[in-house]
Amino acid sequence: MEDLSRSSMKFYSDQQQCYADILTSLEVRARIEVSVLNFLKNLNSPDPAISDLPLINRRLSNSRVNQGILTDISSIFLSHSFCTRSLMKANAAKAFVRVWKVMEMCFHILVEEKQVTQRELFYKLLCDSPEYFTSQLQVNRTIQDVVALLRCSRYSLGIMASSRGLVAGRLLLQEPNHEVVDCSACGSSGYAISGDLNLLEKLVMKTDARYIILVEKHAIFHRLAEDRVFDKIPSILITAKGYPDIATRFFLHKMTRAFPDLPILALVDWNPAGLAILCTFKFGSIGMGLEAYRYACNVKWLGLRGDDLQLIPEQSLAPLKPRDLQVARSLMSSKILQVKINGVCQENYKEELTLMVQSGQRAEIEALYFHGYDYLEKYIEKKIVQANYI
Repeated sequence: MEDLSRSSMKFYSDQQQCYADILTSLEVRARIEVSVLNFLKNLNSPDPAISDLPLINRRLSNSRVNQGILTDISSIFLSHSFCTRSLMKANAAKAFVRVWKVMEMCFHILVEEKQVTQRELFYKLLCDSPEYFTSQLQVNRTIQDVVALLRCSRYSLGIMASSRGLVAGRLLLQEPNHEVVDCSACGSSGYAISGDLNLLEKLVMKTDARYIILVEKHAIFHRLAEDRVFDKIPSILITAKGYPDIATRFFLHKMTRAFPDLPILALVDWNPAGLAILCTFKFGSIGMGLEAYRYACNVKWLGLRGDDLQLIPEQSLAPLKPRDLQVARSLMSSKILQVKINGVCQENYKEELTLMVQSGQRAEIEALYFHGYDYLEKYIEKKIVQANYI
């Protein structure tokens, strides 16, 4: 405890790759207690001072890509660089207090052996400390500050993931002491993925599928599930209804551990946002930099691709929006598009993104309905054959 005390709340600071541990409730509470003791020790010293909070820097400039050597899996991580929250600086004082408020709340949650969502935590903090918490974004960022300070996962803090994810197809799931759920019998709505990561980790999974098809959009997932595409293409369908949440990424990663030989094939819109969603599943995200590597999966880009534009009528193409260009700039400046496997950049991501920007156009998956509502199944089959995933 004394050694930790001297570290001034820096845990594992000698590591070049910074990551968040999955800890027990007792271990997290011990880290919070050490942080408080260090704070009080500094205040009670002969030369009292309020020390800054040394947090892992979560800026893009501090991000790196860990390239898989023995596997095809690469992931984003944050390297050894700190930023601070200071009570003595006017623009950071409230953020400094927010860290302590969230830590205090998490300590009580762990003592009571509860779990809360970020939304529930926001309303609790809004009522208890309205002068410091006025938006959900403030709470979300402060949670990541606490993760960066204590080096433990959000789940270890008692914060449960909210989930939008759905799964359908040739997958059997069984929770402890519950009946088996057949995801092929859940209809077009699919099976809702729980936000309880502990429960997801305990799921028993069985499948006879040959592919995992990752679908960007809920409407496309609904169409494929309604048409029971998985009967003809032996597959598991999964969607996060857009930008992926932690629970869906966790669930997908668990499937890759349970079925390591199944390729994950992503079906996304041909625009910068679609590529960003694919990259988040594949590498993780900067916002979750300390935990991103836990959810990285070797996702293959099935479609839409630039060579599919010949299948789409000109009138179905739409101009890129300002938001698209902003996402494109962010992707271009990141290191993930430069990751190479066997000397080749990631499936020509950069070339595809460049083509999007130069053409000034975007294409949505629904544009393929020009060939009929049942064409998606044929398109997926064709792409699987072309990519030699059979």
